Amino acid sequence: MSEPVIVEIFIIGNEILIGDIQDTNTHWLCKEINSLGGRVARVTLLRDVDAVIAGEVHAALARGAEVIITSGGLGPTADDLTLAAVARGVGVEVRLHEQALQMVRDRYDELTAQGVLTQGGLNPAREKMAWLPEGAVPLSNPVGTAPGVLLKTGRAAIISLPGVPSELKGIFNSSLQPFLQETFRGGISVMQTITVQSNDESLMEPVLSRVVNDHPSIYIKSLARTLGETRELDITLTAVGSDQAVLDAQLGAALHDLQKGLTALGIGHREKERN
Repeated sequence: MSEPVIVEIFIIGNEILIGDIQDTNTHWLCKEINSLGGRVARVTLLRDVDAVIAGEVHAALARGAEVIITSGGLGPTADDLTLAAVARGVGVEVRLHEQALQMVRDRYDELTAQGVLTQGGLNPAREKMAWLPEGAVPLSNPVGTAPGVLLKTGRAAIISLPGVPSELKGIFNSSLQPFLQETFRGGISVMQTITVQSNDESLMEPVLSRVVNDHPSIYIKSLARTLGETRELDITLTAVGSDQAVLDAQLGAALHDLQKGLTALGIGHREKERN
């Protein structure tokens, strides 16, 4: 079974790090990548600082990240630095991309015709969104005005998406799909959750440790809750790969051993619907 694609995510924006905006893109992206069979190895929150972003991109490539996803910093204002920083981190220049420029022009004209904006066409700030790292291709944005960007470098790929959640999701679910399907090659994840009639993880630790050791391909996590809130907690078992039958068999074996161990401890449990 092939190893999962290693993904790093950079959430970029001063507004997040000063608490003005709550980051929801991390949770959504992690869930989507996991469902594709990928493995998110790291998530980093960054300020809008060119050298910092560039350094983190370079470091992620050195760590062996196969896919890097950036969120934020693609807009028309001076503090939108992501594309220039990505180019710097990879060691290429930014160039005016004619297809991206046409995408920006068309979106502003379309939104103006709909009455959403008052003026179509281009101006220097709008043109800025069409300056892409050399070798990159634009990704159509069905929701906003800034194209997403896909840059392949060596054996890795860098995907730059807007920070606005609806725009990020719109690109991810439309123009980015061909890349995702090719890259993750039908990768899948399967997850089973059981609810345990105990809120004391320490009592279950010997069983959990044994099952984790015996089934290294399965990620097992107990989801602790606030003590006193409930006498139950959930345990999730997740398998990631490309063969549904193999994953089902691995998950089933780990689940069986976990349930057997819990029963031996006198701890009740019930299965939830499998995801």
